[in-house]
Amino acid sequence: MSEAEAKEKLPRRAACPACGEPWLRPTQLPGRFRCVYCLRRFELVSQCPNCGEHQTIARMSSTEDMTCQICGDSMLRPV
Repeated sequence: MSEAEAKEKLPRRAACPACGEPWLRPTQLPGRFRCVYCLRRFELVSQCPNCGEHQTIARMSSTEDMTCQICGDSMLRPV
């Protein structure tokens, strides 16, 4: 197995909105995340900071829940 194939099999992790690194992890508080690379904290909000569209916050099953369905911007805001 090549190195590229091995990387494709790894689970896709959420990228930090601040530094872009894939080190965003959930904290003990619901809807809160922390980047373990740059140590910034974020909160999942129900209203998109970019376009203002309101969305229902569902249980986080994937990173797709962290992007606005209308404009595609991040639904995370810095805390």
